[in-house]
Amino acid sequence: MSFRERDIDLIKFEKVTKKYGDTDVLKEIDLEMRKGEITILIGPSGCGKTTTLKMINRLIEPTSGKIFINGEDIGKLSPIELRRNIGYVIQQIGLFPHMTVAENVGLVPYLKKWPKDKRMKRVEELLELVGLPPRDYMNRYPSELSGGQQQRVGVARALASDPEIILMDEPFSALDPITREQLQEELFNLQQELQKTIVFVTHDIDEALKLGDRICIMRDGIVLQFDAPEVLLKNPAHGFVEEFIGKKRLMRAPDLMTAEDVMIKDPVKAHPRRTLAQAVEIMKSHAVNSILVVDESDKLLGIATAGDIREHFGEKKYLDEIYTKDVISVRPNESLSYIIKLMAEKNIGFVPVTDDNGILVGLITRSSLINIFSERYF
Repeated sequence: MSFRERDIDLIKFEKVTKKYGDTDVLKEIDLEMRKGEITILIGPSGCGKTTTLKMINRLIEPTSGKIFINGEDIGKLSPIELRRNIGYVIQQIGLFPHMTVAENVGLVPYLKKWPKDKRMKRVEELLELVGLPPRDYMNRYPSELSGGQQQRVGVARALASDPEIILMDEPFSALDPITREQLQEELFNLQQELQKTIVFVTHDIDEALKLGDRICIMRDGIVLQFDAPEVLLKNPAHGFVEEFIGKKRLMRAPDLMTAEDVMIKDPVKAHPRRTLAQAVEIMKSHAVNSILVVDESDKLLGIATAGDIREHFGEKKYLDEIYTKDVISVRPNESLSYIIKLMAEKNIGFVPVTDDNGILVGLITRSSLINIFSERYF
C-alpha cells in the first residue's frame, strides 16, 4: 500500500486508550494531525507522548480506540507494510554499524525492491539534502561519523522511500546544544521544501515552539491543550500548560499579542461640539486626563488633553476648536511589540485603536499596559 496514492489528509486518533495492567498510559485521547504540518507531542516523562507516537506505526497497539490514516483504520493494515511507508527517526539513531552510510540510507528502498541505480540516485540526493556530500560520506561507516552526522544520516534514511509521514522521537536530545540547534534549523528548512507530515516528540518546550505548527501538551495520559504555538503563548487553557510553557516566556511574547488583546474597549470620548466645561466634567467623572473626539458615527477626529483645555478654559470654545487632529492610531490586529516601540519612538502615552474605516474601537495607554502585564504575570 502506498500512502501517497491515497493522498493523506491527516492522522486521526479516536478514543485511544493504552493500559499496562491497571495503569492507564493513555486515556481516550482524540487527536487530528494535519497533512504537511509538524505536530509536536510534548509533556513530562510518563505523559504518554512516545506511546502515542509509536502507535502510529504500530510499534505499540492500543488497548481500545482506533487510529486512522486518511480515513483508513491502520489496525487492519500489515504492520510491516505500514512501517515501510512511514519514516522513523529516534534518539539513538539506530544506524546499522556494519553497513555503510549509503547502505543505511538505501535500506528501505532495497527492501521495497527498488532497482539499484534508482536506489543510489536517491541516496545521493538525500545526502546532499541533509548536508553530507555523497563523495565524502557514502562509503563511511557510522563509527566514522560525529553524533550530528549520524543523526543527519538517520533523517536521510527516514526520507529514503519518500514517505508522506515521518515520526521523530526526541531525535536531537542526545546532541550538544550547538549541533542540536543546527539540526533544528535544517529540519525546519527541509520541511519548507518537502512539506511532510511530521510527528515529533520532545520534552523541550523551546524546541517545540521553534519547530511546531501545532503543539500537543500532554500529562498523565491525557491531552491538556492542542493548539498553534501562538495560541498556547497567548491563551494557555490550563494551569499546567501555563506552568509548562513558563510565565517568563509568555512575558517575552508581546509580538504574539495584538492591540485588540490589551486595549481599553470603552475609551472616554466626546462629540466635537461639546463645550470645554462639559469636556472637563466628562474627564472628571472617568478620572482621565484626555478625551478622544469622535463624530456621530464614532469616527476618530482627534484628541484633547487636560493641558489643551486648561490653555483655553477661560474662553467660550468648543472641543472642535482646540483638539489635536493629527493623532497616531493603530488597527486592532497590530502587534503589541510594534505598539510599544511606536509609543517609545514617538514619546506618546496613548494610542487610539481604529478599524479600517477610522471608527474608534479602543485605546491603549501606558498605564493600561502596565495594568495588563501586572494582572497577567504577577
